[in-house]
Amino acid sequence: MLLNLFNEMRAAKVPVSVRELLDLINALKHNVVFADMDEFYYLSRAILVKDERHYDKFDRAFAAYFDGIQHLDQHIEALIPDEWLRREFERSLSAEERAKIESLGGLDKLIEEFKKRLEEQKGKHQGGNKWIGTGGTSPFGSGGYNPEGIRIGNEGERQGRAVKVWEQRDYKDLDDQVEIGTRNIKVALRRLRKFARQGAENEFDLDATIDHTARDGGLLNIQMRPERRNTVKLLILFDIGGSMDAHIKASEELFSACRTEFKHLEYYYFHNFIYEGLWQNNARRHNERIPTQDVLNKYGEDYKVVFVGDASMSPYEISHAGGSVEHWNEEPGYIWIQRFKQKFKKIIWLNPYPRDTWHYTHSIGMVRELVDDQMYPMTIEGLEAGMSYLAK
Repeated sequence: MLLNLFNEMRAAKVPVSVRELLDLINALKHNVVFADMDEFYYLSRAILVKDERHYDKFDRAFAAYFDGIQHLDQHIEALIPDEWLRREFERSLSAEERAKIESLGGLDKLIEEFKKRLEEQKGKHQGGNKWIGTGGTSPFGSGGYNPEGIRIGNEGERQGRAVKVWEQRDYKDLDDQVEIGTRNIKVALRRLRKFARQGAENEFDLDATIDHTARDGGLLNIQMRPERRNTVKLLILFDIGGSMDAHIKASEELFSACRTEFKHLEYYYFHNFIYEGLWQNNARRHNERIPTQDVLNKYGEDYKVVFVGDASMSPYEISHAGGSVEHWNEEPGYIWIQRFKQKFKKIIWLNPYPRDTWHYTHSIGMVRELVDDQMYPMTIEGLEAGMSYLAK
């Protein structure tokens, strides 16, 4: 069973090794967790994932493998010994319930009927008064009511409790190791790169070595030079969550390409629009907010600034104090864009929506005006045009 889970993790590009799989198996052998899907999820993640950046890929792989596991009730009859059933039932029943069960034939009859229905039932059932399932008045199942009943699965109040843990992926960090589908993204970004010799002399200079050796009459004279490094400094800010969930893949590809192409790269997240706080870790975005003014003060005017977002929101989120959908912003969002323009020489906005749809959304027009119409579609052509503007 865990081998297939391991294969799902590898297919999802979670960097998990056989050693970690063996650690998980060993933990289960020692009953670190038992019969609790939530606990198994957290244990698996703690052992298999060593970097928070891969949490989202882990969640997707976990969900893909365990999809449908809640529908396996009909296959558990061979796994439930009579002694265990009797002990669990007797421990959970009140004196009144025990008396009523005895009046209906006793616990032995209840267990016998339970196993019989497991054999007869062929699929999931919800509601009704006979089959094992959720709701209804059957003596067996979850979320229903019957005074002499057996609870199989979750309590009614906890339906879907485990699956929600790994399916709740709002405001996840972008994955900077996503497999790039095309080299064209990197090629477009290279329009912005500028190289210069920097740092200590630690790179072998073949041409200068040949020249100096020849001048010295053939006596080898090795020459070194500073390494050529990309001197462009890029500050990129991603809109995350909400309507941008539809553009996660494109944002991740762009982020991953930027991490490859630019040595001096700084990134932050925001939601819908720029206000007084930014963050770099979405899991702790409410507790570890970074004042936007600190970001403005931290980076020099030589940084190129790129905003990535669909710019689709209520106009009040841009134009009014208190317009944010998440908190009370003391100042309108447009003021913060103006401060970025005052600090940095070049700013562009990349929009994942096609250019021919921009005029349908009023807020997109407002953002285009704020960035002096330097909004570009997040296509190869748009990236090339945006990089060319920043490189001027």
